[in-house]
Amino acid sequence: MPERAPVTMSATLAADEALARRRRAGERVLSLASGEIGLSVLPSLRERLAAAADRNSYGSVPGSLALRTAAAGYWARRGLATDPALVVCGPGSKPLLFALLLAIGGDVLIPVPSWVSYGAQARLAGARPIPVPIIPGEGGVPDPLALREAVARARAARRDPRCVVVTVPDNPTGTIAEPETVRRLGEAARDLDLVVVSDEIYGDLVFDPAGRAASPALYAPERTVVTTGLSKNLALSGWRLGVARLPDGPLGRELHNRLVAVASQIWSSTAAPVQAAAAYAFEEPPEVARHIAACRRLHEVVAREVARRFTEAGAAPAPVRATCYLYPDFTPLGDHLDRVHGVRGGGELAALLADRYGVAVLPGTAFGEPERALRIRIATGRLYGESDAERVAAPSAADPLQLPWIEESLDRITEVLADLTGSVAGRRTDARH
Repeated sequence: MPERAPVTMSATLAADEALARRRRAGERVLSLASGEIGLSVLPSLRERLAAAADRNSYGSVPGSLALRTAAAGYWARRGLATDPALVVCGPGSKPLLFALLLAIGGDVLIPVPSWVSYGAQARLAGARPIPVPIIPGEGGVPDPLALREAVARARAARRDPRCVVVTVPDNPTGTIAEPETVRRLGEAARDLDLVVVSDEIYGDLVFDPAGRAASPALYAPERTVVTTGLSKNLALSGWRLGVARLPDGPLGRELHNRLVAVASQIWSSTAAPVQAAAAYAFEEPPEVARHIAACRRLHEVVAREVARRFTEAGAAPAPVRATCYLYPDFTPLGDHLDRVHGVRGGGELAALLADRYGVAVLPGTAFGEPERALRIRIATGRLYGESDAERVAAPSAADPLQLPWIEESLDRITEVLADLTGSVAGRRTDARH
């Protein structure tokens, strides 16, 4: 009997469930682990979903023509001319990514650190993940030189690397790889005959509009697959909708056919009412564009304030340029954490924060880091409110940091950091208070 692929619970979802249990038990908890964006649904999208509720047939495997055309327009406005016939829709970008790994085959090169599911999905697909370090401060994309070296070693060992997965902008670090790095990645992928799978689900959450993340599809268009969805920019994670853009050309068309075949055997088709609402969203009418801009500003204000507090505590993250994530490094505080708390690695630090303070974070080990790395990922997406009224108010607030529920969470972060580090540097210094 063949060995079963190793399966573990997604670190983000496991953290969510653990925190929910503690909340139900009446404990004081603060969620900084979840990748979910806790904001309300835009009314116009809710109305379109409801209006399409009678669409109950399977529909086309790659998705409706309306959705694929809208997604093609979305990419075209970002400089990526797209044939709707080479767009595939799926029930979330996560299963799309997994289906792509099945369609491509072979081993998978992934950056370190990288999103928790890339390596797990590679193993589930029967492949082996090959970790490659990033350039510091440029998360989501492997160092192109290190990528070449990793492929050479893997092929010398009779392994079969066929693709590299990247994230632009990055989860977990909230950083963006520089265009030159992405260009060099595309060049390496061409030389090494690798498919690039570019997860661009955070592409609309770059804080500086002039600093849009460079897609590998700009530099290696004939071999880059781009995926995105609506769970981050529009906080629609529960709707489960993702789209993939296959490259034009022989390789892309072959991949498209294989991807559609895989999809036909796994999910048949994506929920038709969700496709109808998504088609409208990808057309980017004014109210959708305004809502995304307001959410992006909220992420920027809150993430940068949280980053400031970690920096004052001595655990400076790389400058956050996108998303709602930051990746503080407690290495400068390592001696104190070891002496006072017996903490010697990211896993122990995350456990201490959860058990003693009720603060859920993810350790760097969840993203492929070694156990001794004193890095954790912080996500601010759950700080925007508990009630729907709070979640509606947060994006439109003149100063989100003044909202009582956000202010309370920020104060709790400062309290925990001050106690954890034993330093006045972690205490609040905001002159407004």
